[in-house]
Amino acid sequence: MRHFLLPAALSLFAPLVVSAQTLPILEQNPPALRWQQVRAPHFRVLYPQGLDSAAQRTARRLEQVHGPGTATLGVVPPPISIVLQNQTTVSNAFVTFLPRHAEFFTTPQQGMGLGTVDWLDGLVLHEYRHVGQFDKARQGIGRVLHPLLGDGGLGVAAVGVPQWFFEGDAVGNETALSRSGRGRIPSFGVGLRANRLGGRHYNYQQAVNGSLRDNVPDWYVLGYFMTSYLKNHYGPAVWSRVLDRYYRFPFYPFSFSDGIRRTTGLTVEQLYARTMADLDSTWQARQQSLQATPGRDFAVQPEQQGKRPVFTEYRYPQYVDDSTVVAMKTGLGDIAQLVLLRRHGAEQQLFVQGLVNSPELLSVGGGKVVWPEFRPDARWGQRVYSELRVLDVRTGQLTHLKRRRYAAAALSTDGRRLVAVQTDSSYHHALVVLDAATGAVQQTLPNPRNDFYTQPRWTADGRLAVVTLSRAGKTIELLDPATGAAQALLPVANVNLTNPQPWQDYVLYNSPQSGIDNVYAVQISSGRTFQVTSRPLGAYHAAVAPDGRHLAFHEFRAEGSRVVEMPLDPATWLPVPATTTDTQGTYAAALSAQEPGAPVVQPLLVAPDPGAPYPVQRYSPLKHAFNVFSYGLIQSPTGNGLSVGVRSQDLLSTTQAVVGLGYDQTERTANVFGGLSYQGRYPVLDASVEYGGRDASILTSQGNLRDQWTYTRLSTGLRLPLTLTRSRYLEALTLGAYYLHDQVQGYDLPVRYLTEVGPSSPLNGVQTTLSYARQLKQSARDVAPRWGQSLLVTWRTTPFGAGLDAAQLGAQASLYVPGLGKHQALRVRGGYQRQQQREYRFGAAVSFPRGEGYVSFDRLRAASVDYYLPLAYTHWTLGRVLYIQRLRATGFVDLAHGESTISGVVRTRNYRNLGLDANVLFNVLHLRTPLETGLRFVYNTYTQSFVVEPLVLNIRL
Repeated sequence: MRHFLLPAALSLFAPLVVSAQTLPILEQNPPALRWQQVRAPHFRVLYPQGLDSAAQRTARRLEQVHGPGTATLGVVPPPISIVLQNQTTVSNAFVTFLPRHAEFFTTPQQGMGLGTVDWLDGLVLHEYRHVGQFDKARQGIGRVLHPLLGDGGLGVAAVGVPQWFFEGDAVGNETALSRSGRGRIPSFGVGLRANRLGGRHYNYQQAVNGSLRDNVPDWYVLGYFMTSYLKNHYGPAVWSRVLDRYYRFPFYPFSFSDGIRRTTGLTVEQLYARTMADLDSTWQARQQSLQATPGRDFAVQPEQQGKRPVFTEYRYPQYVDDSTVVAMKTGLGDIAQLVLLRRHGAEQQLFVQGLVNSPELLSVGGGKVVWPEFRPDARWGQRVYSELRVLDVRTGQLTHLKRRRYAAAALSTDGRRLVAVQTDSSYHHALVVLDAATGAVQQTLPNPRNDFYTQPRWTADGRLAVVTLSRAGKTIELLDPATGAAQALLPVANVNLTNPQPWQDYVLYNSPQSGIDNVYAVQISSGRTFQVTSRPLGAYHAAVAPDGRHLAFHEFRAEGSRVVEMPLDPATWLPVPATTTDTQGTYAAALSAQEPGAPVVQPLLVAPDPGAPYPVQRYSPLKHAFNVFSYGLIQSPTGNGLSVGVRSQDLLSTTQAVVGLGYDQTERTANVFGGLSYQGRYPVLDASVEYGGRDASILTSQGNLRDQWTYTRLSTGLRLPLTLTRSRYLEALTLGAYYLHDQVQGYDLPVRYLTEVGPSSPLNGVQTTLSYARQLKQSARDVAPRWGQSLLVTWRTTPFGAGLDAAQLGAQASLYVPGLGKHQALRVRGGYQRQQQREYRFGAAVSFPRGEGYVSFDRLRAASVDYYLPLAYTHWTLGRVLYIQRLRATGFVDLAHGESTISGVVRTRNYRNLGLDANVLFNVLHLRTPLETGLRFVYNTYTQSFVVEPLVLNIRL
């Protein structure tokens, strides 16, 4: 699974009222797409019409790796479906068993991680390894769980396998089976290398659980080095033996570590320590012979924690004048933003960006800066455009060009033209020349071989320098838009060339040929190559000052990347040969040498595709709407417990269904339920039905009366979820309308609660809701949005004139503003609820004061003020059991005034409560997903009484 750059959901503020919307909103494609399927012996590839060539190639690659891709895991996966998503500019892929399938997003990434293989080929190598990893669970305890629970049983069996294994082993697979892969790319592990060489040595708890202060490498990096170390020292099949032991009985703490120990004699902590020691010796030896070129940092202002800077990145510098660069600033405490860095002066914020696509493609020309941002479709989650943003540095004017499928863009030196990389829905790649003011397409350059272009830049004379990836490898080309002529500046080779930057008679670029990513230059007139920089951890994204006297780049450090400037003098450059093969990253050569599938797969990835296409058929989403993936114990449709039943979801995420049997442990009664949600059209259509028993008592003047009865509940309606994000603010709007019919049979008590449906009259209710939320993106260290608004309006009524009579109107709004400190926030919330409740009483539509039991007034006014602040970001550990990352607190004041008319008399009650939430964010038992819990202390100023309540999993009311 690759990093997903776009938030998967924009449910920013959960509604307070749970209606019949019991099944979650998924991400769909527009219904106008016509779907096809390729049938291969072990795979079914689903794809929208027009993507035929890429689908055939993907099916062929999958068949080629079907055996070799999982051989060292000792598993041959059963057939699986692959969905090609071509409506999005997100570069991603994933495998899941809920339901069991994989999805490949067909827009290639632009950065260094692409390597020198085709994007879809790389996805096949990585994602198919995940298929094998998941299917490895079909043994031991999995032999019992899978028949009982369906594919969901595989996830239950694998609950103790750390995420670093899944991702690291898959990165190792893509590295071993191809000429590329992230294990061969120095920038992939440069963050860990910076930590080790900088003396920041974290223990295993910190490494596996992350940090809110320092850069702790992610699952991919940690996992690649740990899984590769074990393969290189204990053989390529060692993880197969570890998993065999683990799956015998995985349900005890540290069972995965025990599997490693029983196989190799090493605990997981010892494996981590040995891996780090091995890397230290390799990386330190490389540093001893390095002669660093000089450089001077631009002054920056990262966030500080004590005397130490919080991990903050300054990357992708571009000169706006001879002494000033614009760079992208991000970090644990900062969302993506553009800043101005001056040779002599302080850092200055320029602009806060939205959902950035290809951040490394920052470009400046004519006093303007351009970058691409994701722009999601309002309704269809699988349709994500890429919109170019052009900012005038001097005036601050922002231009939004038309939303297209552009993954990268660069401004000409005069700022009048743009060149953009586009991969269309048929997987055809092109360079497009645009008018920088209007976004109008002026020219699409021919690309008859369908080579892939990355990171184009304009030369001073109007040509384009671009990295070109073909079947044979990468090169840097000069393309002339006027004539269509192309000039290759370097031999086409297996070298991960990136970041071309034209200057005079040279094109500067990044290359790992020394084993470290540094800046090199090729002379256009002669083809000679030179090494320009020699930095300890690499130099990236070179930019030349307008006067040609200085070169700026960013380099990685343990505290985060910094922008460095050095004199630009070709006389100091070192002549080097142009390499024809890439350097071997740490462990990569050994992985390929011992991998039995490497000699088979590597030649196939560069060989011409054979003919004889697989058969193609039309695929009807409606005919395949029901696809059972889980049965036995399942999550109940209300999401608050486990039931026995069956769950279904089709592979295109248009239809969800659930049927089951539930049990109420309090009343000891059973119920049967069913739910259906069809999301393939603009409004989401929902329906649910439930039938069950009740066994309850009511305290009356005659004593405690008890009865048993049955109920039937039917709900149907629609909702319209809209994603409105267009900037730094995440924005969403949801409209919904539902009909609810609730009827009871066999109710014999003389009285009933107003919240219950009685024997003589059913409830025929309608609920209409409007939910809107808009909030500023949050950094990892933020504990609440620093800017944001939300509104929830609920209207419930019984309009049909039959059955119980009730009505309710509620509205609640919230406003977030920044607090006194950087990661602090203040929320002001107000709500009003008015209802008629003579025959029936709906649940609350606004928040009630915390620490109080809800009282249903005819009219309720409520308000609250919350102040959120972090107390400490920690690295506290308790052996293997506990790792604490953060302490935070929330102080609040809740006010409310309720009025009800009883027997013609208006009765009122006021509330004024003060409170404090104390929370701790922690990890347990080496599980990467953090949990948050704590205590709530409430003081009632009227009764002068205290209430203490537990907070579970950060549920904020």
